[in-house]
Amino acid sequence: MAVAHLTLELRIEHAQSLKDRRQVVRSMKDQLRQGFNISVVEMDEAVTWQSATLGIVAVSRSRDYLHGLVEEVERAARRMANEQGAELTDSFWEYLES
Repeated sequence: MAVAHLTLELRIEHAQSLKDRRQVVRSMKDQLRQGFNISVVEMDEAVTWQSATLGIVAVSRSRDYLHGLVEEVERAARRMANEQGAELTDSFWEYLES
């Protein structure tokens, strides 16, 4: 069994309030969950309005499948962020196997 963990760091330059930030984060979380059947969580506190960190986890028996899925999720997240006026500033992922 393999587990993939992807971390996405977002910059939401246009956010002028917590409500603006939440709108972008919630939309991305919902779209990623629906499109890829993965678990998505906001990992940081809402300390600043202009940044957010999302954690994404997927489980599979195939590491190759997870590798392709993570790359696809990252591309989709970058596109979604751009559509909402945000920027994907960093992403990194890791695998855990049992």
